[in-house]
Amino acid sequence: MPPTKLPLTTFARETAIKCNWELAINLINNLIFSKHMGIQVEFNPDLALRDISEFKKGNRKEAECIPENLEIGKIYPFLKKDQRNYWLFGEIPLLQTKGNGILSRPRASIQIIEATHYLENNEMFTRGKYKVIEVFKDDKIYFEGLDRVGSKDF
Repeated sequence: MPPTKLPLTTFARETAIKCNWELAINLINNLIFSKHMGIQVEFNPDLALRDISEFKKGNRKEAECIPENLEIGKIYPFLKKDQRNYWLFGEIPLLQTKGNGILSRPRASIQIIEATHYLENNEMFTRGKYKVIEVFKDDKIYFEGLDRVGSKDF
C-alpha cells in the first residue's frame, strides 16, 4: 500500500503529476488492477503494432499493423488484443513489435484519439484511432518516457 492516506486512485494521479507517467503506470498496474480482483487491464505508454508484412502474409488484420507510408495528420485505425488503456492527452510513440516485448525505436509520434474495448468470441480487444503527428525516418531518440525530447525545461 502506498505511504499515504489518500485513496489509491488519487495517489496514482498525484504520482503521475509529480513524478512521471511510467511510475504511475506501474502503480496502477500493480496496485489497482491486480489479477486477484478479476480485472485484467494493461496500461500502455506507447502503441506497438506489427510490420505491414504480417498483414500481407495473412497473419494479422490490417489495423494490427503499421501502415506502409505513414502520413502526417492522417488518422489510422488500430487493433490490439486484450483490454488496454492509452494516454489520450498528448503524443505517444508508435512502435513496431515482433511480439513478446520485442520493440523498435519509435517510428512516429502519434496521438490516440479514440479507444474502445469490446468482446469478440469471448476474447477482449481494444480498437481505436490514432493521428500521426510526426514520422521518424532515423534511429534518433525522440522520447524520454512519455515526453518528447526537449519538451521539459528542467
